[in-house]
Amino acid sequence: MRRRIFQNTAGFTLVEMMVALAIGMVVIASVAGTFRAQTRQNKAEEEISQLHQNVRGALDIISRELMQAGYKASGGSVTGVTYSTTQLLIQADLDGNGAIDNTSNSTTEYIIYAYDSTNQQITRKLGSGGTSYMVADNITQFTFSYLDASSAATTTTSLIRKLTISITGQTAKPDPSYSTNNGYRTYQLSADIIPPNLAL
Repeated sequence: MRRRIFQNTAGFTLVEMMVALAIGMVVIASVAGTFRAQTRQNKAEEEISQLHQNVRGALDIISRELMQAGYKASGGSVTGVTYSTTQLLIQADLDGNGAIDNTSNSTTEYIIYAYDSTNQQITRKLGSGGTSYMVADNITQFTFSYLDASSAATTTTSLIRKLTISITGQTAKPDPSYSTNNGYRTYQLSADIIPPNLAL
């Protein structure tokens, strides 16, 4: 009598393969969804970080130069800050020669800050005939107000003793998960600056 030997062949049935494939697809889809959400969140946080850095950097540069406004050699005469509603004009006799160099396009004795609403930029120009360069972009508002010694608003150049600078910026790209302001996040920063040389 012959014995039949049955060989046990390992393998998967078609149903098992389909179930394993379906489970694998669900896992891959959830991992991919998590990755996409995390990538979007990282991009949004990077945009916010750049926004804060942009606004703070611009305010820091303007504040530093405003602190020099009105500097002059002993007995000299310098306006310091000139009243204007469209631009922020800063003057300082940094070389101490008794005069403001306002013609050179590399002078730091005569600086003009202005807001370019078309391109949403704060620009900086050295000298009256110099070229304007961008200080900060994606700026939605750049305002400055002039105050006298008693912190009352003034339009008289000789009475200016303090300035309030306010800068509002927005992210360069909209955040799809942020519903306000068409997805653009905003950041506003203000500072009161009292240039010490304006009181002299």
